[in-house]
Amino acid sequence: MKIVDRATSGIISKTLHAAGKTVVFTNGCFDILHAGHVRYLAGARQLGDCLIVGLNSDSSVRQLKGPNRPVNCQEDRAEVLAGLAAVDYVVVFDETTAENLVAVVQPDVYAKGGDYIIEKLPEGKIVTAHGGRIVLVPEVPGRSSSNIIAKISREI
Repeated sequence: MKIVDRATSGIISKTLHAAGKTVVFTNGCFDILHAGHVRYLAGARQLGDCLIVGLNSDSSVRQLKGPNRPVNCQEDRAEVLAGLAAVDYVVVFDETTAENLVAVVQPDVYAKGGDYIIEKLPEGKIVTAHGGRIVLVPEVPGRSSSNIIAKISREI
């Protein structure tokens, strides 16, 4: 099963590290999956041997994006992510940042979109404290769930 809990994600990561494999971690809401997400996740997966995706729970998405989000529930978002070839594992987390999950997974590479600033990532200190590195994957201009929602809203 590709959808795992927090504890299992840590065990998977430790097992992969022991085998000399490179673990890549990323996280996000992934509310309405689009080409930008797919390209981003494929780029993140190329950075190592295994890609673990932390998925914001419905409650954390509401805290980050507002009361009308997410559009798709966490179970559906997790299933869609797990269906992508680039994604090895998905783990849902309730916090608004992935700091606690990053501490469990201890990735070799923490991947985020190119629209982020490395110094402002709260997870960054945890990644570098255990010898990991942060990589910004170039974003796909104009591709976002918010843009899709805005377009649908204009057409209704």
